[in-house]
Amino acid sequence: MVEFRKRPFAVTIVAWLYIAVGLIGFIAHFRESMASWHEGIWIELTEVLALLGGVFLLRGRNWARWLAVAWIAFHVVLSVGQPGPLAAHAALCALFAWILFRPESAQYFRRAREQC
Repeated sequence: MVEFRKRPFAVTIVAWLYIAVGLIGFIAHFRESMASWHEGIWIELTEVLALLGGVFLLRGRNWARWLAVAWIAFHVVLSVGQPGPLAAHAALCALFAWILFRPESAQYFRRAREQC
């Protein structure tokens, strides 16, 4: 019998935020990325990573929570020298890490790993 695991609501919210940011960012940057494809591919790649991270957070993949935290941590590093964006990205990084690694979230991701 397949055991249904309950995804923590906060994980669902974070996952859908990543999906939205990935989709919206990909679409918003697409035209400028096509104009300067050599540099733009990296921007589009980060948007695809956000999208994939969100999708696989919903599916309970443990690696996706590491990807999600690494993705926002990368944006913290990119924001150095810009006080407003740095503060926002750092706060989101701390919040997302807390949400994705608290005990009930860890249990959700552990169950997914055990079912594979």
